[in-house]
This record gives sequence, structure tokens and C-alpha cells, in this order.
Amino acid sequence: MKASAASQQSQITLTEGPILGHLLRLSIPASIGMLFNTLYNLTDFWFAGKVSNDALAGVSIAGSVFFLLLAIGLGIQTGASAVMASEIGAGNRNKAADWADHVFGLSLVLSLVIGLLSFFLAQPLIILLGAEPNVAPLSLEYTTITFSGAVTFILTFAAAGALMAFGNTKANRNALVVGFFANILLNPLLTFTLDMGVSGLAWATVLIKAASAIYLYQILVRETGRICKPRFALEPWLNLLRQVLPASFNMITIVLGGFITVMLIGRFGSAHVAGYSVGLRIEQVLLLPALGLNAAVMAIAGQNYGARNAQRVLDTYTTALKVGLAMSIVSVPIMLFLSPTLMALFSDDSSIQATGSSYLRLDAIAFYAYVVLFLSTAVLQSMKKPLFPTVLAIARQLVVPVSINVLLIVYLNYPMMSVFYTIVSVVVVASIVAYWYTMRTLNATIESTSL
Repeated sequence: MKASAASQQSQITLTEGPILGHLLRLSIPASIGMLFNTLYNLTDFWFAGKVSNDALAGVSIAGSVFFLLLAIGLGIQTGASAVMASEIGAGNRNKAADWADHVFGLSLVLSLVIGLLSFFLAQPLIILLGAEPNVAPLSLEYTTITFSGAVTFILTFAAAGALMAFGNTKANRNALVVGFFANILLNPLLTFTLDMGVSGLAWATVLIKAASAIYLYQILVRETGRICKPRFALEPWLNLLRQVLPASFNMITIVLGGFITVMLIGRFGSAHVAGYSVGLRIEQVLLLPALGLNAAVMAIAGQNYGARNAQRVLDTYTTALKVGLAMSIVSVPIMLFLSPTLMALFSDDSSIQATGSSYLRLDAIAFYAYVVLFLSTAVLQSMKKPLFPTVLAIARQLVVPVSINVLLIVYLNYPMMSVFYTIVSVVVVASIVAYWYTMRTLNATIESTSL
């Protein structure tokens, strides 16, 4: 099977040519895709708010549980990109295609495990997150349906990661953009016309992700020039898991940290949970260009590390940091000055609006720190050194903030805003540590390889 013209275009090597050009060429489609993905999630929140404030709170809490599924999916995506990009950079495109088969096989197994775990853990987690009796059934309704379609989410992430390794971020962008518009059509149809309520929001997501997985698989077949079939082999899986598990665990620490944050905020009421959740989604929209840049760095640094060009990996990192700073200069004023207007789009509840606005204004201080963390993690993962980001994530998401916030909120009865102050302080310190370690690792690699 011959690769298409579009596929041939994406096969342009990332080990040559201007780094800034590659960053823009890959990050812009990725950013657009992530923008529509986050708008997709915000659309669910918007329609949930139209059902009722309880439904909005229920979907918000369910979103925290749903992040567990996303953590595994993003781990698969990161692992696939890391192992395949280095092979592509070394000129072993056929071996990279073999890895795609192993990625799909592992994805199917992990999907089954996630589905089974969700059956036992969903309800206890929802209760743990502080869902009130009128909110918990709605959260469970949404969570049960989305986790039943876990395989559609995981396979979508797997295919997107494989395509990213080939330098193709446009296909996932297309899937996410079309998925957003499909969601706008399906949500009112299922939720209101067919009177499915919160279940309609969940089923729309499962159906759209199934279609996305099929589309991305077809693009990957054209990219590799062959049919991709799931393989079930222990040794390749173990090698793959060495990249997948740290990346997933990194995301899981974020999820667990989010659980604890939501649980602590939940002590002040579900309205504040909804406000924080919506504010967090708005912040994620503003961070999307940085996440697109992160995807580009993964591909470029991965291929150059595979080609043993460590100096170019360093140049990619420093160039991306400058681009990320420019992005921050645009986004921070929006968080500072427009947060009340943005929050008002999702709810007329004053408590929800006030909490979300307060979070956005304060976390603007840490905006560039998030960018530094994203890019540092991307470079280290592309170099197949995922352990340090995981250790840092444990400290940043769990050990330090949990220790401080439990002390402040539970034992000293500090106000809810102290949770947000802790988040900002920890993120800023962690970004400084991440930058120092990444630069030290890159310089040591350059010296050891004499490149």
C-alpha cells in the first residue's frame, strides 16, 4: 500500500530545517485541535447548566473522575510518540510501524482494565469528592456511560500519539474540530429532544470518540503504508510501559491532586466546586497554545534524540520557551481582566462566578510556570527520561499541596482561597526546578555524546 501525498508531506524530517518553523507547523494544528477539544468539554458544561445547576455540578464532579481515563489515554499517547519518534529519527520507519501495532494491542487491554475498575470505583470516588445527595446520581450517570466507552477514548489517544511521532498533528486536529461541531448537534438532540438528560451528554461523547478512533486509524494506515493490527507480546509491551506508565502516573498525580483540591473546595459547597471546575476549563483553553507547542516539542525533540543530535534538542527547548513566553503575554491579561465575563457565560449563580473568577485571576501569576513545566516534561519524555517529571509531579500535585492544604483547610480553618494560593506557589517553584533539571540533563547529554 502506497502512502498518500498528504502522508508524504508529513514525512519531512524534523532533524533538519529551522526549528521555529517546525514548531509552528506542528503546534498550530495541535493547538487548534486542543482548543476545540476543550471547547467540546465546555459545551458539555454549558448544556449541563441548561439542564440545571445540579446537573452542572454533577458533570463537573464526574469530570474529575473522568480525568483518570484521560490520564491513561495521555500516557498511551505520550508513550507511543516517544518510542516511535526516536525510531523515525534514526531512520527506522518500519520499526516505528511495528511499535504502532504493539501500542494498539496494549491499548485494548488497558481499556478493559479501566472499564472493570470504573465499575467498582466510580461511585465511591464521586462520594469522596463531596457530591451532595441531589448531585451524586447525576455524576454517576455521566461517569458510568463514559467509562463504558473507554476503548474509544484509549484508541483515539493511541492513534494520535502514533501520528504525532510521524510529525502529523493535523489529523487529530481534524478529528477534534469535527467532534466539537458534532457535539453541538448531538448534545441538544440527545439531552433535550430525546429527553435523555445528563446521559445524552455522555452518549454523545462516546459516539464521537468512536468515530474519531476510526478516522485516525485510517490516517495512520496511510502514514505507515500498511494495515495496523494489534499485537500482544510481553517484551515490547514492557518496553512500551516504561514510557507509558510514568507519563500516565504523571497525569494520575494531577488527577489525584485534582481530587483532593475538589474535595477540599467541596467542604465549602458544590457551587464552589462547579466554579473552580469551570474556571479550570477556561484556563485550559488559554493554555492550549502551550499544549500544542508541547506536542510539537515531543515530536521534534524525539526525532532528534533518535538521530543523536542533542544540541538540536536543546535548541528546540530554548526556542519553545521563548514562544511560550510570547503566548503567556497574550493570555495572562485575559485571565486578569475578563474572567468575570467568561464565567458568566456558564452560570448565573453568583457563587459559581465568584469562585471561578478568583481562581483565574490568582492563577494568572503561574501561567508561564505551567508552560515551563509542560515543555520541560516534553523534552525529558522525548529523551526517554520520564522518571524525574513523575517524581516532580508527585511532589507538586500530591505531597506538598496536600500537606499544606489539609493543614490550612481542615485543621486551621483557613478560607477556600488559601487552596488557590498554595497551587500558585507550588507551580512556580516546581517550574524553576524543572527548568534547572532539564537544562542540566541536556548539557550533560551534549557533553557525553560530543555533539
